[in-house]
Amino acid sequence: MKKSLLLCSVVFILLSACKKNVVTENSESTNNRPKAPKTQGAPRILFIGNSHTDYFVSAPILFDELCKANNQPMNIDQLVTMGVSIEKVYADHKTLAEQNFAKTDSDGNYYDYIVIQESTPVAISEPDKYLANVKMIVDKIRKNSPDVVTYVYEGMSPTPFTDSDYKEYYEEMRKNAVTVKEATKNSGLLRVGDAVNDAYNGKNDYKYLVANKDNLRFGENTLHLINDGGFMQAVLLYATIFDKKPAIPKELTLSTGTGDNDEMKKQEVSKAISNQKALEEIAFSNR
Repeated sequence: MKKSLLLCSVVFILLSACKKNVVTENSESTNNRPKAPKTQGAPRILFIGNSHTDYFVSAPILFDELCKANNQPMNIDQLVTMGVSIEKVYADHKTLAEQNFAKTDSDGNYYDYIVIQESTPVAISEPDKYLANVKMIVDKIRKNSPDVVTYVYEGMSPTPFTDSDYKEYYEEMRKNAVTVKEATKNSGLLRVGDAVNDAYNGKNDYKYLVANKDNLRFGENTLHLINDGGFMQAVLLYATIFDKKPAIPKELTLSTGTGDNDEMKKQEVSKAISNQKALEEIAFSNR
């Protein structure tokens, strides 16, 4: 696993300056459903992000597996670089990005959905940059995908649930994501942070501690989703886009662990996920 790439997270030392002006909007006020474009053939989705999109578990892979298990055709692209902001993800993949952004489709939209995940430091402490980065990418994509649906990824508090700063970071992250969502045409909020917060707080009788270890996330300077959290995130994305619960296949591609020699591979959901039904319900309630 790519542990060395977590070093960038030390920037959280700077985040103490950002504890201010929180919001408590619910899903009704922040996540009115965007209008999906009409498509000919399979829709196309683009994931843009860093290690919260693909690290111990992969949002694109899990979403693809849920789509296939539910006979929901979907073409999946991704632009992912570990530990950086949206603008640096774009710079790192500029040639491929510009090639794809220039493509056209007979239905009028090459991309039908995009999921944009900003780096945690920017999403918490640099709201103007957050908004500018999302606008930059969306404007480029809309040139040939004018009706694309943009899902703004609501990130998670970088600290453990038991940390005294957890709630403030969660609320700041949420506030800034809502602001970006509200400023972005035909957009929705992918409420990952809300779902994780619900799971930590025991919604649907979910218990995040297993043998005194966090079963949702793992990390040092910032926490990344592991199997329970990654499963919930994938179900949330499916439910957010299609407004229904997915049927869950017997196996999904999940992490074998958090060590340097661990990897992602197909595993039985019933064995790799601690409380499948609770996580499904939490995800669906946050769509």
